[in-house]
This record gives sequence, C-alpha cells and structure tokens, in this order.
Amino acid sequence: MFEEASEVFDNMFKSSFPLTFIVFIPAVLILVSPLPAEAAHEFTVYRMQQYDLQGQPYGTRNAILNTEARTVEAEVLSRRCVIMRLADFSYEEYQKALRQSAGAVVIILPKNMSAMPQDIVQQFMELEPEMLATETVVPVYFAMEDDELLSIYTQTLTSSSSQGSLSAAEVLLHTATANGFQMVTSGAQSKAISDWAITSLEGRLAGVGGEDLPTIVMVAHYDSFGVAPWLSYGADSNGSGVSMLLELARLFSKLYTYKRTHAGYNLLFFVSGGGKFNYQGTKRWLEDNLDHTDSSLLQDNVAFVLCLDTLGNGDSLHLHVSKPPKEGTPQYSLLKELEMVAASQFPEVKFSMVHKKINLADDMLAWEHERFGIRRLPAFTLSHLPSHRLAQRSSIMDVRSVSPSSRHGAGEPPAGPHVDVKKLSRNTKLVAEALARVIYNLTEKGAPGDLQIFTEQMVQDEQLSAVVDWLTAQPRAAQLVNKDSSVVSTLEYHLGHYLKDVKRHYVKADKRDPEFVFYDQLKQTMNAYRYAVMSSSSEMLKCTSS
Repeated sequence: MFEEASEVFDNMFKSSFPLTFIVFIPAVLILVSPLPAEAAHEFTVYRMQQYDLQGQPYGTRNAILNTEARTVEAEVLSRRCVIMRLADFSYEEYQKALRQSAGAVVIILPKNMSAMPQDIVQQFMELEPEMLATETVVPVYFAMEDDELLSIYTQTLTSSSSQGSLSAAEVLLHTATANGFQMVTSGAQSKAISDWAITSLEGRLAGVGGEDLPTIVMVAHYDSFGVAPWLSYGADSNGSGVSMLLELARLFSKLYTYKRTHAGYNLLFFVSGGGKFNYQGTKRWLEDNLDHTDSSLLQDNVAFVLCLDTLGNGDSLHLHVSKPPKEGTPQYSLLKELEMVAASQFPEVKFSMVHKKINLADDMLAWEHERFGIRRLPAFTLSHLPSHRLAQRSSIMDVRSVSPSSRHGAGEPPAGPHVDVKKLSRNTKLVAEALARVIYNLTEKGAPGDLQIFTEQMVQDEQLSAVVDWLTAQPRAAQLVNKDSSVVSTLEYHLGHYLKDVKRHYVKADKRDPEFVFYDQLKQTMNAYRYAVMSSSSEMLKCTSS
C-alpha cells in the first residue's frame, strides 16, 4: 500500500504545485495515522516443491511471506502477494506476476478438485511441470478455498481492478481508504533437510524344485508427486500400481501355499521409494544387490522385471520396453501371454508394446524399468498410459475423491485422473492370468487362451478399493514419507502378511555430492490481516481536494 502511494507522489510532484500541496498535507496525515490491524483469517497453505536433483534446483526457493495482497488486475504487483484462483488461472498471468517481481503468489484451489471442469484440470496438469522446470525466487503457495478466503479474494479483486481507471489523486485516495489485506506466513525460511532416508521394501515367495530357479521381479513405486508435496495424493500414479502389486502378492501367496500349485519360479516383490525422483530407491536397491553382496536373487537367473505404473483406468494397456524381447526368452513369453489373455478374456482391452530406448542424456528416466535396463536386467513397465510424458503421472489433480455412486459405476466420473476400481480389478486379473501362464508354462502344455486360473471372486474389488483409499488418504510425496511413516509401516505389514523375508532398504543422499536434496517448510499457516484506515483522515483528503 505504501509503495503505491509513493509512486503516486512521484507522479504528482512532477505536476503543478497547488495540486501537489493540497494533496500532500492530508496524505501525510493519512500515512502517519495508526493503522489498526486485526487477523481477518487464518488458513493453511502448501508450498510449491523445492528440491535439487543431480545439482539442479527446482521449484520455489523461498518460504517467508509478509506483504500486501493484490490480484493480477492491479497495475503494481512488485513486492505484493498476488492471489489467483485456479478456476481463472493462466500461465501468462502467473508469469506476469513473476516478471514484475511479485513478493509471493498464492493460488486458491477448489474444495473438490475432482469436480473441476475437464479443460481446467487438463490445462493445469500440463502447466505443473512448467511451473517446476526452473527455480523460482518468489514464494509460491496453494490454499484450499473456503468462504473467508473467497471473500478476501473478492475484495482484493475489486480493489485491484478499480485502480487502473483512476486518476493519480483517486489512486491515492482509494489506496488510503480501501480495506486491504496483509498476508503473513508463520514459518521460517526453508532449509535443506539433512540425512533424509528414502525407504523401500522387498519380500519374496520362494519357488520349489531346485537351487538355480528363475526369478520374476514385480516392482511398483509408492511415492506421489505434484506441484505441491502436501497436495500430492497420487491415486492412479502410483496408488493403482502398488494396489495391484499387493493383490498379486496375495494371489500368488495362496498358490504357493499348496504343493500342487507351488511353482518353480522365485517371485520377488519390491515396493520402491523415491520413484518420482529418478527412482532413487530402485537405484540403491540394485547397487546393494548387484555390487555389495555375494548372494542375491538379482544376481542369478532373472527371468524378467515387471514394473507396475498407473494402471487404474482406461481400456488400453501398454508394455513399455527399452529393447524388444527376443523369441524364446521369458520376456517374450510374458509379452505373448499378455496379448493372448487380453484377446481371449478381455477383448475390450487394447494391448500393445511401446519401444523406447533409454536416453541417458535426459535428467530423468522415463520409466522405472529403465533403472533395471541400465544394469542389463530384462525389464518392462506396464501402464494404461501410452507415454511417460503425460501430465497425469505427476499432478496434484490425481486424487481419489470420488463419490460413492461413482465408485460403484454410477454417477459422473471426476474430470481429472482417478482410479476406476472395476478397471483396476480387471487389469489385475489380466496380469495375474498372464503371469500364471508363464509360471506354469500353460501355453506349451496346450492350455487354451480363455482358461481362467483366477475366478472373479479371487481378485477382490473390495481389497483393491480399500488399499487405494488408504494410500490416497494422505499425501505420499517422498519428502513427507520418512522411515517412521505410517505409509511405510503399513506397506511392510501388508507385505509381511503374504510374503517371506520382508526387508527395508534405505537410501540417503551423499553428503559431498548429493543426487537429491529436499527442503522443509512445505506446509505453513498464513494469516490475512485486514487493514482499516482512520475515516477522519480520508474525509480531510476529500475536503481539501474539492
């Protein structure tokens, strides 16, 4: 407010003396008058991502905020807190605020993001990577809309919009007499978190029939990602993948319980952390198993690694590969069995293989299987997404908040990414059937493609839904899930219920040359203080100006 008044004074001093004099004296009285402030509203804000990956900074670099509120309609945004609503958000206006050296940006999100119009959801999902692509000096926060915050926005919008059409004297008068809001955060400046441990989990089902048995590895990363860590729930990416992995562990643990169905394959299950940060948990797990031990299932006879990523929707399944499998290999057998099961049992599903070479020049790997490919292990990623570049893999719009009617197939589905439990269940059954055909060598034994190993009742929709609901009940950003998190302990419990030799694996960044650095102050309390100006001073200005 005072900065705007100063700019108005500069313009007035360049004009005639009488006008300057009659405005200056009462204006000074206004500026030196006490400005009583009261806390208008207190609310929680969620800061944009701040992290370093391989030495490159991303996201916002500041957390402290103590400045006046404006909307982008105001002529002067320098050192102001620019409030924006997601419903009206545009990247051009966001960039305008940054170019004008705004003091901060606060983006107001709707209470129910899954009810947002499709075009707004899609536009914002595509903008999230742009907002994080480079470091931003300005603090950027997100807040959930409520009546008080909406009222603050509306009053600020009215004040900001009216300034452009006023004369210099009217701007000063309006600045002095209008209700304004000072936005103040309660937290400290952000700092790097030291010794943060990313946790991963493994468990296994041992095969029967010899010592040098082939091993099938199933992998899913559990962490989520979006423009703000505390708003990243990752329902489809990758709550659906983790849910499928746990259900596959349950199904095959039952088969491995009975002598008649105990197969000659080791099954190794790995739930990885740090997936959204270039698969740091998987990288360390591979190093531990391949470089730092003399005995590991990954060193011996790995048939293939199947990574599960974003499988809770759609009527397509894509097997992403870095190198097309050769005929006669277990990888080729899985490819053909997936094709056969999809065609014979689930004709509504369009299955395809997508070939993309690993590009080591990229800052980020495309899919998790590439971590295994770099270590010359045969691996794929199965997803309903045809490309790793699609925005829903890393968006705060990927939420589970679906009405009960929608969960049971009725009602309107949400606009953004979400999990359709019926499709997740179907995809789980398709994968389970294809794996069983490989493990039990059913095609070579002449079993028809429509032979069902698992009945409809064996793949439990309720179990899948419960796991997805639990996973999306809290944000799972890697910066929020430490080794003592309930996310880790509950995953460990589920794996221990079905598998043997469940273990934790930790990865910490190297202190001298860290591959990743996380920062704190990701969630704060913000106060909006309403400013009221003494009416006698404003009346004096009106009189002397007339």
